[in-house]
Amino acid sequence: MQREAKSLAGGKAILPATVPNARDLTQVLARYRVPSLARSIVEIAITAGPLALLWFLMWESLHLGYWLCLLLAVPAAGFLVRLFMIQHDCGHGAFFHRRSTNDWVGRVLGVLTLTPYDFWRRTHAVHHSTSGNLDRRGVGDIDTLTVDEYRARSRWGRLRYRVYRHPMVMFGVGPAYLFIVQHRLPVGLMRSGWTPWLSTMATNAAIAALVAMMIWLVGVGPFLLVHLPVMLLAASVGVWLFYVQHQFESTAWAHDGAWNLQEAALHGSSHYALPGVLRWFTANIGVHHVHHLCSRIPCYRLPRVLRDHPRLGGIGRLTLLQSLSCVRLVLWDEGRKCLVSFRDARRDCS
Repeated sequence: MQREAKSLAGGKAILPATVPNARDLTQVLARYRVPSLARSIVEIAITAGPLALLWFLMWESLHLGYWLCLLLAVPAAGFLVRLFMIQHDCGHGAFFHRRSTNDWVGRVLGVLTLTPYDFWRRTHAVHHSTSGNLDRRGVGDIDTLTVDEYRARSRWGRLRYRVYRHPMVMFGVGPAYLFIVQHRLPVGLMRSGWTPWLSTMATNAAIAALVAMMIWLVGVGPFLLVHLPVMLLAASVGVWLFYVQHQFESTAWAHDGAWNLQEAALHGSSHYALPGVLRWFTANIGVHHVHHLCSRIPCYRLPRVLRDHPRLGGIGRLTLLQSLSCVRLVLWDEGRKCLVSFRDARRDCS
């Protein structure tokens, strides 16, 4: 593999005719990591402001008919998803120069997204450091069995896995449980000290205070009628995005001996090529292979990476239509090095 070259016109790092190995590519991407304070503030303002306005309009529309309220819930959920993506960037230390600024903004946003920031940041860091490693699964990712592991399970064990991977559970019941129940306790991080627990309890207290204030202002019924559809829709979209960014047919999984952090980041994460509007609402998180290679790049700089290095756009590329077929991919086939469906695994066994 060739190392990156420097363009004589402006000194910009460019990719050679063939894409370099992932380790070399991280050096090319490092130049995009510097955040802009003004841009970051604007991104928060144009996300939180419209969300608050839409919430107010939903409440005002209740007397006109609930259908209008539900209609407004769709863009409101989009802004809530975008707010979570900004929190996500803060967790990587990418949105502001100072670590403390990232953390405190992330904690405040965590109250709105029902996500305990410090707890989530630690588990997500584990996800980034182990993504695609078959020997280090289970923290911050979606449970994925190999074909052999699935076949070795009891009938009850296979049934539980099938229920867990069913679309109604994965994108319906699961997201609601994750954000409403599971995020309330940082189970599994006791060895990390008391910080995740204290942060989670502080987030829970802030959420309770905010909910109590909103109920006092608008009433229990109107609050639930407005906020529940926004939160549930945003949660399902968030889980879908996380799912499709790693659960696609040509993703990469390997055991410790063959696993490489940079190669797993580049080839185990998709480039979810969404339409422009959806790219904006998801804060460019679809450029996930680049994000995993260099998580310190602010979300608003990811499109520039693809513009400067268009060859990256074809790696792991997945369109919105193509992504729908990812729902059936549930098992990792170690022989074929790809994700397969239950039907494919059963056919191969017969």
